[in-house]
Amino acid sequence: MTTDRIAAILAGVLYLLGIIAGVFSVVPVIDAPDYLVQISAHAGQVTAGAFFQFVMMAAYVGMAITLYPILKSHNESLALGYVGFRIVAAAFIVIGVILLLLLLILSQEFVEAGAPVSSHFQTIGEILRAGRDLVNHVGMTLVLSMGGILFNFLLYQTELVPRWLSGWGLVGTAVTIVASCLFMFRVVGLTTSVYMAFPLALQEMVFAVWLIAKGIHSARPA
Repeated sequence: MTTDRIAAILAGVLYLLGIIAGVFSVVPVIDAPDYLVQISAHAGQVTAGAFFQFVMMAAYVGMAITLYPILKSHNESLALGYVGFRIVAAAFIVIGVILLLLLLILSQEFVEAGAPVSSHFQTIGEILRAGRDLVNHVGMTLVLSMGGILFNFLLYQTELVPRWLSGWGLVGTAVTIVASCLFMFRVVGLTTSVYMAFPLALQEMVFAVWLIAKGIHSARPA
């Protein structure tokens, strides 16, 4: 088994790990109507979500670094840009985790204060929730998508994977960018923007399986 084949398998496994971790990083209690009470009552759900976000971050960055030597031999600029965008996205994930843990602290303080009906807790909570949504579904998503454009364009150009797969990635990424922008300007809600990103999520799962099962055509250009 060649080094490139091993790298492709490892990248596919990391990609799947990142997708699975992303699913488990969802914290439904944040969107509950009485979230200031519920977050404190479900602290384990919040800390688990924060943990899986870190796992997702490590998996996504690791996948890009694993594929970098192969991509570099075809187009160093695009390969470096792809890795760079992944690292920046990792920073957004860390910010999102911090906001999540701040919500947990705020909820605990709110409960200790006797859950006052009207107070500054609600105002701060709404700001933190809005900030977390913007970080996760606008900032991080747009940065990941910019890297995804470079990545799938390179794959399409070099045919490292079938063009139908990289083309699917390009279209899905473009739709995801539109969804994030619409959510940022409050044209659509969060749920709608998530549904709009589903084609890309499906493509990423197929792509991960392809890397594991088929690998990539990594022959160096003449």
